[in-house]
Amino acid sequence: MDLLFLIIAMILIGLLIGYLAGYIWKENRPIGVKGDYIAAILTTIIVGVMDWLVIPAMGFSNTMRWLGVIFEPAASALIVLWIIRKAKQ
Repeated sequence: MDLLFLIIAMILIGLLIGYLAGYIWKENRPIGVKGDYIAAILTTIIVGVMDWLVIPAMGFSNTMRWLGVIFEPAASALIVLWIIRKAKQ
């Protein structure tokens, strides 16, 4: 059940990052609006689930698990979108 809520939260964060990408890079969307949303959602889901499962397996506390799940997926999505923009130039 926790993993389901995590995936839903990561989808919402991915949508937010995809939306904000247009404002961050002044409407420079080389793969289009849908592409930004898809890339951001996939990145946040993959990184969020990996953090949720891997951080405790590495022996870190629940606090580190939550910090990783809160900050790393959004930052990773922004980095992926930036890399896409640099690659398309």
